[in-house]
Amino acid sequence: MNKTLIAALAATTLAAPAWSMDTLTAVHAFPATLIYTKSFLEFVDKVNEAGKGVVEIQVRGGPEAIGMFQQADAVRDGIVDMVYTPGSFYGGALPEKDALVTSNLTAIETRENGGLDLIDRIHQEKMGVKYLGWFDSGVTYNLWTRNEPKLDAEGNLDVAGLKLRGNAVYNAFFTDYLGAQVIDLPTTDVYSGLETGVVDATGWTQIGLIDLKWNEFLNYRIEPNFFSTDLGVIVNLDKWNSLSDESRKILTEQAIQHEKDSVMAMRAKRDEDFKALEEGGMKVIALEGDAAKNYIDAARSTTLNRMKELMAESPQGDGNYDELVKLFYKE
Repeated sequence: MNKTLIAALAATTLAAPAWSMDTLTAVHAFPATLIYTKSFLEFVDKVNEAGKGVVEIQVRGGPEAIGMFQQADAVRDGIVDMVYTPGSFYGGALPEKDALVTSNLTAIETRENGGLDLIDRIHQEKMGVKYLGWFDSGVTYNLWTRNEPKLDAEGNLDVAGLKLRGNAVYNAFFTDYLGAQVIDLPTTDVYSGLETGVVDATGWTQIGLIDLKWNEFLNYRIEPNFFSTDLGVIVNLDKWNSLSDESRKILTEQAIQHEKDSVMAMRAKRDEDFKALEEGGMKVIALEGDAAKNYIDAARSTTLNRMKELMAESPQGDGNYDELVKLFYKE
């Protein structure tokens, strides 16, 4: 009897694999219909294809699963393993994300020059998460309005009376330079805010307005464009360290590849969206001369000032400030 039991256990042990597949749970900040979420899901497909039998990402949903502003805490605390979200959604814990916001480079250049290695180290030190990749980089922002924007005598944008939707990405620029009174709304509430007249203008990226159907209310795009998206994938650090070497290799390789692929895809999508918006009646109002230059310069300087001030208040200080500015911006 005992010999039979031992033989059976031995056979089971020999039949069992020496390892089990690594699995990561993931959520994304925006609804599944938005282009940026679709991009993240493409990355998930790439990992799951390349990692068959080794590593798999299981997507649990978006803001309906975990609120968009709670997702960074959820990945830090191990409630979920991976999150795809703008760094601005956890900027209070990591103001260094503004280096990406004010960048005029893409993930391709900052991966090569060491910028993303530095951002990864800061994420690990400050939040206990691994910064896996900066996706959909190189996409910039515009200010979009319902009514034709007003310009002052010098050609500067006049925001008096404008009900401007703000958020953590551009509030420093909107308040410190434009002097606007902003109304903070999460992305999921902007459609209803525009529909009901709570807001009549918003900053948003060059891509996604049609996906969100905000173009039903917004009729003007103000140029020049400013900023850059700061969408990235962060992974719970304990979970990352528990993965096999092969799993980490696959995830890293696919993240780097998707950084490259998404830059090209988003540029094509921007051109497609702009064409569709203009065919739908969207008009472009362009600031000129000093007004345009001051507008762009102020977007960057006000945001970097915010970054430096917040960094100085943290226990780690602002010692990385100059290096971040150097690695994420090309004069």
